[in-house]
Amino acid sequence: MKKEDVIKKSMEFDDIIKNNNYVKDNNYIIYYRNNNLKNRFGISVGKKIGNAVTRNYYKRVIRNICDINKNIYSNNKDYIIIMRKGCINLSFKEKNDSFISLIKKIQNKEKDLKNEKED
Repeated sequence: MKKEDVIKKSMEFDDIIKNNNYVKDNNYIIYYRNNNLKNRFGISVGKKIGNAVTRNYYKRVIRNICDINKNIYSNNKDYIIIMRKGCINLSFKEKNDSFISLIKKIQNKEKDLKNEKED
């Protein structure tokens, strides 16, 4: 993931989270909003997950999942990915599948909104 694809400022995190567009399951919460740039990602792993070494490991795993699935994202969105405790004991494939299902939910919501506007 390139540096310009990362959201780091807490003000940007807060803006996206307050936007209230999100999808969630037992493993992740993904907040999202439209932007005029390209896809950008912010990753957060809470202190309840473990010590700093463990949290950084899970951030690297999520970053890897984001890189692997670059082709399925909607264009021009900011994503904040928050890992939940349920994700700890899963294999990489299960984490990846859960992430993909949430991204597809976001895309379906966007399609539904477009269809409502056209009607």
